[in-house]
Amino acid sequence: MSIEIPAWVNGELTPVDKLEAHVKGLRHKAVSVFVTRGNEVLIQRRAMGKYHTPGLWANSCCTHPGWQESGLDCAVRRLAEELGITGLSPEYRDRVEYRADVGGGLIEHEVVDIFVAEAPVDLTPEPDPGEVMDIRWIPYGALLAAVAAEPDEFTPWLRIYLGSYADRIFSAAMRAPV
Repeated sequence: MSIEIPAWVNGELTPVDKLEAHVKGLRHKAVSVFVTRGNEVLIQRRAMGKYHTPGLWANSCCTHPGWQESGLDCAVRRLAEELGITGLSPEYRDRVEYRADVGGGLIEHEVVDIFVAEAPVDLTPEPDPGEVMDIRWIPYGALLAAVAAEPDEFTPWLRIYLGSYADRIFSAAMRAPV
Protein backbone atom coordinates (compact mmCIF):
# COMPACT_ATOMS: atom_id res chain seq x y z
CA MET A 1 0.00 0.00 0.00
CA SER A 2 1.41 3.36 -1.04
CA ILE A 3 1.03 6.23 1.43
CA GLU A 4 1.60 9.79 0.28
CA ILE A 5 2.96 12.33 2.74
CA PRO A 6 3.49 16.10 2.48
CA ALA A 7 7.08 16.73 1.34
CA TRP A 8 8.94 19.68 -0.10
CA VAL A 9 10.11 19.17 -3.67
CA ASN A 10 11.83 22.09 -5.40
CA GLY A 11 10.60 24.35 -2.61
CA GLU A 12 6.92 23.37 -2.98
CA LEU A 13 4.89 21.19 -0.65
CA THR A 14 3.61 18.21 -2.63
CA PRO A 15 2.33 14.66 -1.94
CA VAL A 16 5.16 12.12 -2.16
CA ASP A 17 5.19 8.38 -1.50
CA LYS A 18 6.43 7.81 2.07
CA LEU A 19 9.11 5.29 1.11
CA GLU A 20 10.34 7.54 -1.71
CA ALA A 21 10.64 10.46 0.73
CA HIS A 22 12.84 8.32 2.99
CA VAL A 23 14.92 6.83 0.17
CA LYS A 24 15.64 10.29 -1.26
CA GLY A 25 15.92 11.99 2.14
CA LEU A 26 13.29 14.55 1.16
CA ARG A 27 12.29 17.12 3.77
CA HIS A 28 8.76 16.22 4.86
CA LYS A 29 6.14 16.75 7.55
CA ALA A 30 5.86 14.52 10.62
CA VAL A 31 4.20 14.38 14.01
CA SER A 32 5.62 12.99 17.27
CA VAL A 33 3.75 12.48 20.52
CA PHE A 34 5.09 12.01 24.03
CA VAL A 35 2.59 10.63 26.54
CA THR A 36 3.59 11.52 30.10
CA ARG A 37 2.31 10.53 33.53
CA GLY A 38 3.83 12.73 36.21
CA ASN A 39 7.60 12.42 35.62
CA GLU A 40 7.27 9.25 33.52
CA VAL A 41 7.31 8.98 29.73
CA LEU A 42 5.56 6.22 27.79
CA ILE A 43 8.00 4.77 25.27
CA GLN A 44 7.36 2.07 22.71
CA ARG A 45 9.50 -0.59 21.12
CA ARG A 46 8.84 -0.64 17.40
CA ALA A 47 7.49 -3.88 15.92
CA MET A 48 9.94 -6.08 14.04
CA GLY A 49 7.86 -5.72 10.85
CA LYS A 50 8.51 -1.96 10.59
CA TYR A 51 10.41 -1.06 7.41
CA HIS A 52 13.01 0.92 9.36
CA THR A 53 14.34 0.88 12.92
CA PRO A 54 12.47 -2.30 13.95
CA GLY A 55 12.93 -3.37 17.55
CA LEU A 56 14.21 0.01 18.72
CA TRP A 57 12.68 2.08 21.50
CA ALA A 58 11.00 5.33 20.44
CA ASN A 59 8.80 8.07 21.85
CA SER A 60 5.15 7.21 22.51
CA CYS A 61 4.15 7.44 18.84
CA CYS A 62 4.98 9.20 15.61
CA THR A 63 3.86 9.32 12.00
CA HIS A 64 3.29 11.54 8.99
CA PRO A 65 0.14 13.62 8.62
CA GLY A 66 -2.15 13.14 5.67
CA TRP A 67 -2.21 15.80 2.98
CA GLN A 68 -4.92 17.98 4.56
CA GLU A 69 -4.60 16.64 8.14
CA SER A 70 -3.68 18.98 10.98
CA GLY A 71 -0.86 18.05 13.33
CA LEU A 72 -3.27 17.75 16.26
CA ASP A 73 -5.71 15.52 14.36
CA CYS A 74 -2.75 13.38 13.27
CA ALA A 75 -1.48 13.09 16.86
CA VAL A 76 -4.91 12.00 18.14
CA ARG A 77 -5.30 9.52 15.26
CA ARG A 78 -1.89 7.96 15.79
CA LEU A 79 -2.34 7.58 19.55
CA ALA A 80 -5.44 5.50 18.77
CA GLU A 81 -3.88 3.52 15.89
CA GLU A 82 -0.55 2.63 17.49
CA LEU A 83 -1.37 2.51 21.18
CA GLY A 84 -5.15 2.18 21.43
CA ILE A 85 -5.21 5.41 23.44
CA THR A 86 -8.22 7.69 23.17
CA GLY A 87 -9.53 10.57 25.24
CA LEU A 88 -6.25 12.42 25.76
CA SER A 89 -5.74 16.04 24.73
CA PRO A 90 -2.30 16.38 23.15
CA GLU A 91 -0.75 19.82 23.64
CA TYR A 92 1.38 21.33 20.88
CA ARG A 93 4.89 22.05 22.16
CA ASP A 94 6.99 23.06 19.17
CA ARG A 95 8.11 22.36 15.64
CA VAL A 96 11.61 20.94 15.20
CA GLU A 97 13.59 19.74 12.22
CA TYR A 98 16.10 16.93 12.04
CA ARG A 99 17.86 14.76 9.48
CA ALA A 100 18.92 11.25 10.46
CA ASP A 101 20.14 8.04 8.86
CA VAL A 102 17.67 5.35 9.96
CA GLY A 103 19.50 2.45 8.30
CA GLY A 104 18.89 0.44 5.16
CA GLY A 105 19.74 3.40 2.94
CA LEU A 106 16.87 5.44 4.38
CA ILE A 107 17.07 9.04 5.60
CA GLU A 108 14.49 10.89 7.66
CA HIS A 109 14.53 14.62 7.02
CA GLU A 110 11.54 15.63 9.06
CA VAL A 111 9.83 18.83 10.08
CA VAL A 112 8.05 17.60 13.19
CA ASP A 113 5.15 19.02 15.14
CA ILE A 114 5.69 17.74 18.68
CA PHE A 115 2.83 17.13 21.10
CA VAL A 116 2.74 16.08 24.75
CA ALA A 117 -0.31 14.44 26.33
CA GLU A 118 -0.65 13.94 30.08
CA ALA A 119 -2.17 10.56 30.92
CA PRO A 120 -4.21 9.59 33.95
CA VAL A 121 -2.62 7.03 36.28
CA ASP A 122 -5.14 4.36 35.21
CA LEU A 123 -4.44 4.66 31.46
CA THR A 124 -4.09 1.23 29.88
CA PRO A 125 -2.60 1.38 26.38
CA GLU A 126 -3.57 -1.40 23.97
CA PRO A 127 -0.77 -1.38 21.37
CA ASP A 128 -1.29 -2.63 17.83
CA PRO A 129 1.18 -5.56 17.56
CA GLY A 130 1.81 -4.68 13.91
CA GLU A 131 3.20 -1.33 15.07
CA VAL A 132 4.44 -1.85 18.63
CA MET A 133 6.07 -4.88 20.23
CA ASP A 134 6.39 -3.48 23.75
CA ILE A 135 5.66 -0.40 25.83
CA ARG A 136 7.20 0.92 29.02
CA TRP A 137 6.62 3.78 31.43
CA ILE A 138 10.01 5.16 32.41
CA PRO A 139 10.97 8.11 34.60
CA TYR A 140 12.44 10.93 32.52
CA GLY A 141 15.84 10.78 34.27
CA ALA A 142 16.02 7.00 33.82
CA LEU A 143 15.22 7.43 30.11
CA LEU A 144 18.11 9.86 29.71
CA ALA A 145 20.42 7.41 31.52
CA ALA A 146 19.26 4.46 29.40
CA VAL A 147 19.80 6.38 26.14
CA ALA A 148 23.28 7.45 27.31
CA ALA A 149 24.19 3.89 28.33
CA GLU A 150 22.79 2.07 25.27
CA PRO A 151 22.10 4.57 22.47
CA ASP A 152 21.80 1.89 19.80
CA GLU A 153 18.67 0.55 21.55
CA PHE A 154 16.81 3.80 20.77
CA THR A 155 15.67 5.40 17.52
CA PRO A 156 17.78 8.22 16.12
CA TRP A 157 14.88 10.68 16.47
CA LEU A 158 14.35 9.91 20.16
CA ARG A 159 18.06 10.47 20.79
CA ILE A 160 17.83 13.77 18.87
CA TYR A 161 14.73 14.92 20.74
CA LEU A 162 16.29 14.19 24.13
CA GLY A 163 19.71 15.55 23.23
CA SER A 164 18.74 18.72 21.37
CA TYR A 165 15.13 19.61 22.07
CA ALA A 166 14.20 18.38 25.58
CA ASP A 167 13.80 21.93 26.86
CA ARG A 168 11.25 22.59 24.09
CA ILE A 169 9.34 19.35 24.74
CA PHE A 170 9.35 18.60 28.46
CA SER A 171 8.45 20.91 31.33
CA ALA A 172 11.19 22.29 33.57
CA ALA A 173 9.68 20.29 36.45
CA MET A 174 10.06 17.03 34.54
CA ARG A 175 13.64 17.83 33.53
CA ALA A 176 14.67 18.81 37.07
CA PRO A 177 17.04 16.38 38.79
CA VAL A 178 15.32 14.16 41.33
